[in-house]
Amino acid sequence: MQHKVIDVHDVVLRFAGDSGDGMQLTGTLFANMSAIYGNSLSTFPDYPAEIRAPKGTVAGVSGFQVHIGDHPVNTPGDFCDMLVAMNPAALKANAKWLKRNGMVLVNGNAFDAAGLSKAGLSDNPFEELGITDRTIIVAPITTLTEDSLKDSGLDLPSILKCKNMFTLGMACYIYHRPLEYIYEYIESKFSKKRPEMIAPNKKVVTDGFNYAANLQIEADTYNIAPATLPKGTYRNINGNQALAWGLIAASEKAGLPLFCGSYPITPATGILEELAIHKNLGVKTMQTEDEIAGICSAIGASFAGNLAVTTTSGPGLSLKSEALGLAVMTELPLVVVDVQRAGPCTGMPTKTEQTDLMEVLYGRNGESPLVVIAAHSPSHCFDQAFKAAKIALEHMVPVVLLSEGFLGNGSEPWRIPSMSSYPEIHPRFVEEGRTDFKPFRRDPETLAREWAVPGMKGCEHRIGGLEKTHEGVLSNDPANHELMVRERAEKVERVVSDIPDLTVDGPAEGELAVVGWGGTFGHLLSAVSEVRQEGIEVSRIHFDFINPLPANTFEVLSKFRKILVCELNSGQFATYLRSKFPTLNIVGCNKIQGQNFLVQDITSAIKSQLD
Repeated sequence: MQHKVIDVHDVVLRFAGDSGDGMQLTGTLFANMSAIYGNSLSTFPDYPAEIRAPKGTVAGVSGFQVHIGDHPVNTPGDFCDMLVAMNPAALKANAKWLKRNGMVLVNGNAFDAAGLSKAGLSDNPFEELGITDRTIIVAPITTLTEDSLKDSGLDLPSILKCKNMFTLGMACYIYHRPLEYIYEYIESKFSKKRPEMIAPNKKVVTDGFNYAANLQIEADTYNIAPATLPKGTYRNINGNQALAWGLIAASEKAGLPLFCGSYPITPATGILEELAIHKNLGVKTMQTEDEIAGICSAIGASFAGNLAVTTTSGPGLSLKSEALGLAVMTELPLVVVDVQRAGPCTGMPTKTEQTDLMEVLYGRNGESPLVVIAAHSPSHCFDQAFKAAKIALEHMVPVVLLSEGFLGNGSEPWRIPSMSSYPEIHPRFVEEGRTDFKPFRRDPETLAREWAVPGMKGCEHRIGGLEKTHEGVLSNDPANHELMVRERAEKVERVVSDIPDLTVDGPAEGELAVVGWGGTFGHLLSAVSEVRQEGIEVSRIHFDFINPLPANTFEVLSKFRKILVCELNSGQFATYLRSKFPTLNIVGCNKIQGQNFLVQDITSAIKSQLD
């Protein structure tokens, strides 16, 4: 039978297997290789909630989805064109994400009686799962890997760890991916510590590619041309890495050392790990004993004149709340990064959500407003980290930057910017030698106080959680307390002068505006584009700045009869907007499953509201 090479605009692949099967690495390599080839892409790593669930069970399945295209790609895709399942549990957990005309590649060696039993499947799993009409490739990947490396000198456990590389070689053939990047990765990974692993890994990838090429599979192959992107130097980057780099860039522009005090927590740990690499850029990191110590060390570093950062997720944010109130009261610059995950409490640590918004806005005692902004894509994390630092340093306020597990772990091509295009950052240090320093005297325009660090002669002052006067004197005077509370709130409101106005994608007025914030950006963009192709007129508005809201928010939203707010929670941002603008007609489209929206979720909601 003669198989065709088919040109397609985009494909979605989902790699799935046990946590030890290397599917995250396989998907990452496929994505990075596609980025170098020139494709636009978006990825979605889907980790199991348990560190190491029993092998072969559905609870232990780890997945990685990558969407590549010859045009701008905004989401990891709703459903996959190809599912790679290294065992029956992976097939069972992911068959529902397979397109009607999709392809399945399974490791036939794992589909024995024991493997099927652990997954709770019958002797005919394809029929049981209703996918017999798909293209199914059953390859004895374990056996083929063993044959490929039988003369390599490696022991059997080491050989079996290479199954994912054989599988990657097959996927590269099916989707016409060049192997040169894989070879470069193998050489860089093993050249220093285990050079004996270079040749075996190259061989097994090549053998997987050749196995697929030698007509051992009954399937067509596909070609995805490079995307036409703006000129520049690109690299594939995930949100946690981009966020760390954005903070480093802000440190450089401000002329300040960067300090990060954090306690490791999924899915935010990658930021601390990335920052720890860059000591040569003046970055100081401290892995503290708990979340409270993390934020308190950052507040201390801020008092000492550093660009201070602490990173966390859900439950860790709760533990930081008292010290976050201290940062509000001391009026010190601080960036708190919250990479949101499914809650409450421990919840589902590896799953994404947008459920911390109300806690960030209101989760502290007393009147303690602070600035809240959000990132909307992995690469956008760089810009928002830079912006968070700039606002904190120039307005002397704590800033919470909301990311999400999907953004932190997901990746996309990022055009490396020129730092000359980013503005200078001007920390509000008091001038040396001043004799009239008052610690809470305010700039008349921004209401920001001056920043005096230890060692500045004549600028010694008390700092702490007790209320004070402008002169820094402890005070229980009722009138002074109300004055300071109102000034701290007004200072946050005046940050609006440094944030851009809202823009509208589509008509500036009409029947329906689709509104989102944070990581729903790509899904809403794709959904609105899709319904427009069907002749449905709808506008899209996305919020990157939440407190304060952009100055023209009411002006923009009031021109639509109905506002559909799409968010991965039970309606927190919609509730917030209603509290600010009670006359607006706001409805919600909500999902609380630890998973992103599907584009079809949003298109269905749009059509339902218009009907």
